[in-house]
Amino acid sequence: MKKILIVDDQYGIRVLLKEVLKKDGFEIFQSANGEGALELVQQEKPDLMLLDMRIPGMSGLEIMREMKNREMQSDIKIILMTAFGEEQMMTEAKELGITDHFAKPFDISTIREKVKLHLES
Repeated sequence: MKKILIVDDQYGIRVLLKEVLKKDGFEIFQSANGEGALELVQQEKPDLMLLDMRIPGMSGLEIMREMKNREMQSDIKIILMTAFGEEQMMTEAKELGITDHFAKPFDISTIREKVKLHLES
């Protein structure tokens, strides 16, 4: 069973994504902050991470930098969730190795398609 880590400080988004992706047969883990996300990457070795760009305390980019610095699971696929207007940050995110991204507010069927596509490739 493929593992997905959802990292977002908004509880409602985490619950929505968890419920939808769980129905698709994935094992779901979730974190509201960067430190929790890093611990889960270390412990659970997820195949894919849905990572919010803006998280209080540690941004999505900082989480990715920290993963790289700690040499944590370089093969994890990362789909970044961004708010409208954050495209300038995408250059660094691509350099850090994101697999894909989508803007909030999002269409749940698009996310499901992207997740399935990236986990099958």
